[in-house]
Amino acid sequence: MNDAFLSGRLALVTGASRGIGAATAEALAGAGAHVVLTARTAAGLEAVEERIHAAGGSATIAPLDLIEKDSIARLAAAVAERWQALDLLVLNAAMLGALTPVANVDGQEFNRLLTLNLLANQALIAGFDPLLRRSDQGRLIALTSSVGRRPRAYWGAYGASKAALETLVLAYGEEVKNLAPLKVAIVDPGATATKMRERAYPGEDPAGLKRPEAAAEAIVGLLRAGFETGHRLEVG
Repeated sequence: MNDAFLSGRLALVTGASRGIGAATAEALAGAGAHVVLTARTAAGLEAVEERIHAAGGSATIAPLDLIEKDSIARLAAAVAERWQALDLLVLNAAMLGALTPVANVDGQEFNRLLTLNLLANQALIAGFDPLLRRSDQGRLIALTSSVGRRPRAYWGAYGASKAALETLVLAYGEEVKNLAPLKVAIVDPGATATKMRERAYPGEDPAGLKRPEAAAEAIVGLLRAGFETGHRLEVG
């Protein structure tokens, strides 16, 4: 069923080939948005796109590696060439990295983690800022984790990247809130049955966790209800 807010809108979701990203893309399409799906895995994106189309929705896939040089600039240019505005940007793509003591963090891996979890998201904001400002109801949602606010042993690298992402995104929201009808929110999906969660907790029974669709429904619900910049949603 088309949603009054999302119907006819353009949304872009990163990390959309599986997990929360895929579920969010499908939920947004189900509410009437045209969704641009991006991730490294073309086959995964194609499977999500097929499910969206089978359900009567609309989507476009854009396979790319967010940390590849100029990839985000190329994506932003391609979207700007086809559409006049971007109504929703969902920053979901992230890597976990090794769970290890801070003193043992591998520098090269930490660099890759920060490049994807933080620097790529800044590049996405920079690249899509003009299109977001052109929307009459622009929205930016960034996915985070509780370890970004509440440090946990062995999660220092990943937690640091999420803490920095929250600061970056909320600062952007403060910068634009008086210049454009653009609002920014943070969503913490909580314990969810994803591949990342499986890597972090290999012995955990996924049957006791919420499905990615629950996080997606919460995001769509937040968009429908409306929010002010700086809002933080923790999905129970």
